[in-house]
Amino acid sequence: MEKTNLMRTIRVEKVTLNVGAGKDQGKLDKGLKLLNMITSKNPVKTKTTKRIPGWGLRPGLPIGCKVTVRKEDANKLLKRLLFAVDFIIPQKQFDEHGNVALGVSEYVDIEGMEYDPEIGAFGLQICVTLERPGFRIKKRRKCLTKLNHRHKITKDEAIEFMKSNFNVKLAEDE
Repeated sequence: MEKTNLMRTIRVEKVTLNVGAGKDQGKLDKGLKLLNMITSKNPVKTKTTKRIPGWGLRPGLPIGCKVTVRKEDANKLLKRLLFAVDFIIPQKQFDEHGNVALGVSEYVDIEGMEYDPEIGAFGLQICVTLERPGFRIKKRRKCLTKLNHRHKITKDEAIEFMKSNFNVKLAEDE
């Protein structure tokens, strides 16, 4: 009987959905409605912090929206979102810190979603953050500490976690 170290188990910390709208407020309103439909949570608007005159952006201008889903809801949502990409993720979508980022070109590909004429054709970005127990030490207010390099999640560990827990296959990179 082999013991497993509970501190080495990987879990999904959060799934963040993001829609970029630019200066178009109509597209932003559609994005807010879309994220609310997918997650049943209220999304927040993201605002610019820099002034870019060439693009017509100024600080405080809303240019997108996002929603973060955590805990058990994140696992359920991730299974639905992976259905949209046929459970196939290219290896380059995994970063060196154990995070996964992918995009969905049409929200109707997501399991359980139907076309809404008010929204139209719309896509979104998905970011999945993985963590181990004990990652809190790098975020807490009191006694903030660096995470040991052996406790960090590598790209290979993240790939193996997604394969075993969500039946993800790696796409062949060209």
